[in-house]
Amino acid sequence: MKKRMKIRKPPKKKFLGVFYVLAFMVALIIFLHNNPLADQHTEMLKKICGCILLGVGCILVYFWYDKLTVLPVELWNSRKLIVRLSVNDFKKRYAGSSWGALWAAVQPVVTVILYSIIFGKVFPTDPHVLPNGEIVPHLLYLTAGLVPWFFFVEALNNGTTALLEYNYLVKKVLFKISILPIIKIIAAMFIHIFFLGVLLAMAWIMGYEPSIYWIQLIYYIGCEFILVLSISYATCALVVFFRDLLQIISIIIQLLQWYTPILWDLNSNIIEPVRKHFTDDLQMPIEQIRMYEDLIKVFVKLNPMAYIVEGYRSSIYGETWFYEHFYSSTYFWLCVVVLFCIGTVLFKRLKPHFADVL
Repeated sequence: MKKRMKIRKPPKKKFLGVFYVLAFMVALIIFLHNNPLADQHTEMLKKICGCILLGVGCILVYFWYDKLTVLPVELWNSRKLIVRLSVNDFKKRYAGSSWGALWAAVQPVVTVILYSIIFGKVFPTDPHVLPNGEIVPHLLYLTAGLVPWFFFVEALNNGTTALLEYNYLVKKVLFKISILPIIKIIAAMFIHIFFLGVLLAMAWIMGYEPSIYWIQLIYYIGCEFILVLSISYATCALVVFFRDLLQIISIIIQLLQWYTPILWDLNSNIIEPVRKHFTDDLQMPIEQIRMYEDLIKVFVKLNPMAYIVEGYRSSIYGETWFYEHFYSSTYFWLCVVVLFCIGTVLFKRLKPHFADVL
């Protein structure tokens, strides 16, 4: 009988050495990168913010090395169990229903139809124009933003309640409860893959034939998965002791939806009113107006979900690669590293008290 091989934690000195070398290389690339067409003040602000986040990540990894490496090792060793429980969780959710998993598609489809009617017919918005002058159909633009958002909401809600729902497993001494949030997120991924297929079929029907850029949707799916997982480890641990967090998260999600460029276009619906207000009412110079426009864009792009949503759109019809958005990609992954560090430490620190409270 073969023994099951387990992955051990990497040696601390070697791991930190490689990590710091990579961090230094990323910081060097950030400072050497130059976009002559962009505003230089904004570029410098991005470089400073990126290096600050990179430094915070290095500090967290140094002090929390032991706590940060335990969780990834546990997840890797339990990968087969995670897949099996994720499938069972998805089936159990719709067991006993005559329509089964189709009910999971009803609410998102109805939401897309309502938004398309309201923002496309009743209160029409400005056309969504690509840099090459091509106009994107409003329904495709809206759906491409809502599909990743639906996954984020469902995965975050399910991941947050993972310990509460599987409280009988939390009380078992030998069960690795660290796999519970990822089980719920993978279960939500099944519906997301279905909607992604619908989105690609819609794009094809509207004239956007399959292209090599569609491949990078795998990258953005991975980005969103890791982002939600990082947040869920913190929220699922805190909600055990503070149940009102569920209601707070619901309110934050509603606010975050309007902070994310899903129902509106960053380059037209928001910037144009600002330009008109400053030009007509305040008679502000065009250079200062552009400065305010850049600040608004930077503020919106601080939201990691803005990176995901715009990434889906650029993959389907924008024909741009993720590495072309250098600062946005760097900032996103730095945020993920920081969030994962915080979530992992919170989860491990509160883990011994879960069984007592539940």
